Amino acid sequence: MVGQSPLGPGEGSAAVLLQPFVHQVGGHTSMLTYDEHTVCKPLVLQELSFYESLPLAMRQFTPQYKGIVSVHLKKDSLGNLTLIAGPSLAPDSAGGDPAVALWHKCKWSHTQVTKTFKDSCPGKMLLRTDLQYHTDSLLEDANGRQVERKSYNPWGLHCHQQHLNRMYSKHNENKLHQFLLLENVVSKCSYPCILDLKMGTRQHGDDASEEKKARHIKKCEQSTSASLGVRICGMQVYQADTGHFLCKDKYYGRKLSPEGFRQTLRQFLCTGNQLRMDLLEPIVLRLKALLAVIRKQSTYRFYSSSLLIIYDGQEHKESADHHLPFPKTHGANPSRVDVRMIDFAHTTFKGSKSNPNPTPHDGPDHGYIFGLENLIKILQSLSEGK
Repeated sequence: MVGQSPLGPGEGSAAVLLQPFVHQVGGHTSMLTYDEHTVCKPLVLQELSFYESLPLAMRQFTPQYKGIVSVHLKKDSLGNLTLIAGPSLAPDSAGGDPAVALWHKCKWSHTQVTKTFKDSCPGKMLLRTDLQYHTDSLLEDANGRQVERKSYNPWGLHCHQQHLNRMYSKHNENKLHQFLLLENVVSKCSYPCILDLKMGTRQHGDDASEEKKARHIKKCEQSTSASLGVRICGMQVYQADTGHFLCKDKYYGRKLSPEGFRQTLRQFLCTGNQLRMDLLEPIVLRLKALLAVIRKQSTYRFYSSSLLIIYDGQEHKESADHHLPFPKTHGANPSRVDVRMIDFAHTTFKGSKSNPNPTPHDGPDHGYIFGLENLIKILQSLSEGK
């Protein structure tokens, strides 16, 4: 468990400057990078209750829970809003991931970020739904040497800026905020290709107001959530031919028909140079394993949770040359192909310490199961060329 209080003014070197997580493709809560293998997000008691009571069988399909850290909002000397977590080992300022260097180099201030999104989305603070995003200049490391240019999904920055604005408008700089520390499930990928799927036929939690309930029901009815039990909430696919990520956001996903959903799944496997059909079987096997686990989770309802499908856009040589699956690590889960459930702020189950519904639901989550079954069928049809 990480310490609960940030350090005082004289001990800032041991604090961690939280950076926007550059591979966040969906959701609305800001995900932040704590270290290379750890991300963090604002603590919600219902989600904490889920992680603390996590059934053993589900642990292979969820990020590892690493504890809680306290975070506070600060303004730097330039007036930029930053989030500081601590105590911790000092971050490696002499090198590290170029992604972290990107955020340092950009020095996003409130006005800069707002202007950026207004320019890209005139009239509203939404991202374009078909976006190839890249930096305009090569980054430099601490020694002034140019490092490899990568492209990044701007969705994380969008969520981060909204979160900073909310925190700054509601709280003073001295207030401590509790954040969950979770495994960075794409840390082993050089170019993470990520599909974020909103699962289930119902998205509102038991504690939703009538207005929020009606809003979520309408979203489901107008998207593939109702017909398939799953809709696309975000996506990034590394395009090896251009060196950029092709990104889709949740607004794109809401508009898709069942056939459009199927074609987007196919696009998720297209890395520019080739269609990664070799990944279909291991992904389907992983989804089937998850389905078997979900069917056994009585009283659980995973409302508004997401499912991530992940693979590395940097192909292994044997896979690129011979179109073979990646080497297996354990069971049916090849290395660099992963399936993880995330976002449990509205998950409920019998015995939950924060369950707003005194009467537990019966049996497994049939809406989630319906979505998984349809997802498996569509992926199998793609592998059969239908």
